[in-house]
Amino acid sequence: MPKVDLFNQNGEKVGDLQLADSVFGVEVNTYAMHQVVKALLANKRQGTQSAKTRAEVSGGGIKPWRQKGTGRARQGSIRAPQWIHGGVVFAPKPRDYRMSIPKSMKKVAIKSALTSKVNENLMVVVDEIKLEAPKTKEVVKILNAFDAKKTLIITNNVEENVYKSARNIAGVQVIPVNNINVYDILKYNKVVITKDAVSKIEEVYA
Repeated sequence: MPKVDLFNQNGEKVGDLQLADSVFGVEVNTYAMHQVVKALLANKRQGTQSAKTRAEVSGGGIKPWRQKGTGRARQGSIRAPQWIHGGVVFAPKPRDYRMSIPKSMKKVAIKSALTSKVNENLMVVVDEIKLEAPKTKEVVKILNAFDAKKTLIITNNVEENVYKSARNIAGVQVIPVNNINVYDILKYNKVVITKDAVSKIEEVYA
């Protein structure tokens, strides 16, 4: 069973925390993580790109000049792809990029991503993160205490003061535990998570 240090938000160690093997000590499944990240990114795509082929561009029904005798290259239509304002070869059309991923694979991917962070000592567990008011410098102080630059902060609930304080810091994101996803966990170098959020993850994913 993985054991990690438990810190307060000032970076001082206040104890140890045993993590559930079934969530933070699983075999890392890189295939599942890859599939889920690919689906997340694909589902963000609008798929509204569109261009006209030579069949759809208006005009060009008449041959621009006769076949022989002009000294110029032969042309059949002013809407051919080599002409300005001509049609596009293999023109992109609107399409749906959405991918469907089984819930079981999403679960495996989340647990694999969290396990990889624990294995690489890139997950910091704090007893709580509380701010009396939105102050960016307070979050900067917390991050500096853990030498955390590109960081994902996971809280148990929506901590408005923490969110407002961190949204102005480049490379830092704050999300409630209900919104965690594989892409964000892997995207950020370090994960700072509250003890309550760890308990919630173990409750949901164990």
